[in-house]
Amino acid sequence: MEKTPLSVMLVDDETARALLVEQALAKHGYQVVCRLTSTAALRYHVERVQPDIIIIDMDSPDRDTLEHMTVISQHNPRPIVFFANHDDNPDSIKLAIQAGVSAYIVDGLTAKRVKPIIDVAVARFNEFQQLRQQLHSSQSQLAEQQLVDKAKRLLMKKQQTG
Repeated sequence: MEKTPLSVMLVDDETARALLVEQALAKHGYQVVCRLTSTAALRYHVERVQPDIIIIDMDSPDRDTLEHMTVISQHNPRPIVFFANHDDNPDSIKLAIQAGVSAYIVDGLTAKRVKPIIDVAVARFNEFQQLRQQLHSSQSQLAEQQLVDKAKRLLMKKQQTG
């Protein structure tokens, strides 16, 4: 059985660099299904195209980009890989991770690093999603147990007064 290539949304504000990234992705079996030059309409395009992975290649994330990534992570989560060309600000990395970035890579993208970086990002994303589901399940179980305990207390109180 042949594996379907993972679909990638590529966001890169430099056309020449985007072409090189797209070629590197294709060489490693990824299919670029959408290429954008900015993150301005990112949520719309993610909902429309439903890519498996989002790759953003920029100098560093600005406030709007972080906001768009946060919305994606909340409403339509998927692995996001951010390639920063240069970033001296540790706050950028922290904010990007908080916004849902699975991998934040400084010094740009090279063809030989594409596959391992994406593999790690997808694995981290899957692990995080699994933890999120376990947390949700535990919270639901706790809420149910609290309701049962409350019902028991009310029943015991009623039996004592009756």
